[in-house]
Amino acid sequence: MIPVSKPTITSEEVRLVNDAVSSGWVSSQGAYIERFEREFAEFCGVRHCVAASNGTVAIHLALKVLNIGRGDEVIVPDLTFVATANAVVLAEATPVIADVRLSDWCLDPESVESLITPQTRAIIPVHLYGHPAAMDELRTLAQKYDLKIIEDAAEAHGAEYRGRKVGGLGDCATFSFYGNKIITTGEGGAITTDSDEVAKRARFLRDHGMSKERRYWHTEVGYNYRMTNLQAALGVAQLGQLDTFLEERTRILESYRYHLEPHGVTLNPHLDGTCPVNWITCVLLDGVSREERDTVIARLYTDGIDTRPFFYPLSALPIYERKSGPVSEDLSARGMNLPTYPGLPDADIERICQALLRMIRK
Repeated sequence: MIPVSKPTITSEEVRLVNDAVSSGWVSSQGAYIERFEREFAEFCGVRHCVAASNGTVAIHLALKVLNIGRGDEVIVPDLTFVATANAVVLAEATPVIADVRLSDWCLDPESVESLITPQTRAIIPVHLYGHPAAMDELRTLAQKYDLKIIEDAAEAHGAEYRGRKVGGLGDCATFSFYGNKIITTGEGGAITTDSDEVAKRARFLRDHGMSKERRYWHTEVGYNYRMTNLQAALGVAQLGQLDTFLEERTRILESYRYHLEPHGVTLNPHLDGTCPVNWITCVLLDGVSREERDTVIARLYTDGIDTRPFFYPLSALPIYERKSGPVSEDLSARGMNLPTYPGLPDADIERICQALLRMIRK
């Protein structure tokens, strides 16, 4: 079976995690946490990184830091993993679902503006599958309507927009380091920002809302959203290989393009002015229904190839059910993800492509 994703764990990851274990600092204090935060902030080109226990709580924490809660509306894309909207609900705010664009699969600024009301407080653009959202247009809307922007960059470590890395294009950004992400800490997440105040408050709320000057003195209800030193040690080792990981993922995407695009198969978008990363290779199957796409996925699995469908639109889920955005529904029904991870052999990519093309012809 060729898996859809798997982490790259080398002797360096083992060495640093063992070092963290040997130090005795195995929980949420230790030298690796500060090092991981410093090095990831440098990678993103921002002043601050605040590590968290996972990507979902990072979004929730960002919303609370920006004082967004009950009575507030937050605009999110219809086509995204459910955590983007769930974090808004957990903050007691209301997710408002906007459609995406066919050109980049990310938030459509026109759809966003049509949904802005006096209660709108923030926009969460998701850099879906590694492609940056239309940040210039979204920042213009944010300035016009006095809104905050929280980038959801869970799938886009290292992607660039107009020459700047994602993670520093809004008031703050959130990342995930889950096991299938470009780098992993097992579980884990982070907030990145250039704002000293946002970073300071995120650290305060992340640690139970405890005073930094007076131990065990709590002036607000906070959260235990801390990353462990063991996770951070794993992350430091992964950061040392991040450029190599990104190069490998680019190689994989180009190999898929070589085998599939001559046959009319649409792969990951790439708009001018952006430098996407290949978190996972995507294909759109033309002229098929959701059921036919699912049949292709099932038959590939029988052939020993693990793939996965695109996310369902948020608006199709029972917890958020409403009229779907037409572009989000179309992409969701036709899209699927192919195996993507560093070290995937060219021979396996060719095998995957040949099997996929056979299924399409059938």
